[in-house]
Amino acid sequence: MVRRGHEVFVYNSHSHPFQEKNFQGVNIIHIKDPENKIGAFGQFIYDLNCILDARRRKFDLILQLGYTSSSIWGGIMPTGAIIVTNMDGLEWKRSKYNKLTKKFLKRAEKWAIDTSDFLISDSLGIQEYIKNKYGETSKYIPYGAGLFETPERTILEEYDLSEMNYNMLIARLEPENNIETILDGVVIGATNFPFLVIGKHETAYGDYLKKKYQGHNHIRFLGGVYNIEHLNNLRFFSNIYFHGHSVGGTNPSLLEAMASGSLIAAHNNIFNKSILGEDAFYFNNKNEVTAFIEKRKDAYSEMVANNFNKIKDEYTWDKINLEYEQFLMACLS
Repeated sequence: MVRRGHEVFVYNSHSHPFQEKNFQGVNIIHIKDPENKIGAFGQFIYDLNCILDARRRKFDLILQLGYTSSSIWGGIMPTGAIIVTNMDGLEWKRSKYNKLTKKFLKRAEKWAIDTSDFLISDSLGIQEYIKNKYGETSKYIPYGAGLFETPERTILEEYDLSEMNYNMLIARLEPENNIETILDGVVIGATNFPFLVIGKHETAYGDYLKKKYQGHNHIRFLGGVYNIEHLNNLRFFSNIYFHGHSVGGTNPSLLEAMASGSLIAAHNNIFNKSILGEDAFYFNNKNEVTAFIEKRKDAYSEMVANNFNKIKDEYTWDKINLEYEQFLMACLS
């Protein structure tokens, strides 16, 4: 946006390691953020502080990426700016939340829609939900991914793996990501291929999963892996990549798997199917997971190529960024 001549400001926590006031031409506004001292409630205070600061400035347009902790302040949003909200995922569907929190999240969703001038959905499923639930139109602009075209086999040596002789998943270890369903399917399968579970596991649910599968040595909890070259290579050389996400919009890790040449078995839901179409296997239960583990990636090269080309044609960042610019400019006209 900056390179195309726009003046851009981004709000950022006062405690973020990057403390400069400018990043590649983007103006950074550091705002007091108490989350590190008082926990999740601090997000609401941070958003309030951002909105109060925005009221003192003459922004033409404010883009909100999500609404959970900002929509309660929708009534005091700057009146001189156009408010555009990316509705993100269906947060109230996440099983980790209790009934009271889910009720609040549903209400926050409605507040966000009522206090926004324009809406963005990053999934056709979210777009359809907003239309059916609220009768509101939203602009579909998905997430993006960069193509991975430089595989390096030597990275596998660091993980004691060999090409296409392991299966994997990358996810937050939460119930709605169907980790347990996938691993149950792995356990009852006939293959002893290594199965990699990549995601931070130092949580109560992570401890539960590690305890449940501790007797199955081929299931390997690697924790969080944040080296993008390692992740891309692990995806590229895997046999089957399992994607269990069932809540939300266009999931970044799914697009990254497609861009890394993975053969994908995904949870059967509208969010995944709207992206993958016919170029994936879909599972609903552990027995279907087991059936897919027996498949071999080299027999499905067309599916892999089709998904790779979807990234190249539909989900490149250049295309996504241009769609954002065109939509935001239309909102201002």
